[in-house]
Amino acid sequence: MFGLFKAVPSITTSELEARLKSPMTLLDVRTPNEYRGGHITKAKNVPLNKIHTYNGSPDEKVYVICQSGMRSKNAAKQLMKMGYQVTNVRGGMSQWTGKIRGGK
Repeated sequence: MFGLFKAVPSITTSELEARLKSPMTLLDVRTPNEYRGGHITKAKNVPLNKIHTYNGSPDEKVYVICQSGMRSKNAAKQLMKMGYQVTNVRGGMSQWTGKIRGGK
């Protein structure tokens, strides 16, 4: 065990697409502008600089996505420190091939 340096679990965008069929919490940590430009329907926009304000149910599993996977990994680490079970989506929206919607 690595103590504080726990690896962030991650999944691919295709794995995420399969999991979207079930109820889940998906946080999009991109800027509101990027989010409005196109996001996954179930995604809730919580920009990385506001991730510390996230207040979800502590026993829910949280999935985090951004544009490439870097910001979401950073957000996932912060959420893990806050006690959430977090999974990062590798490759982010740049790898996403499923449906997206624009606007809020």
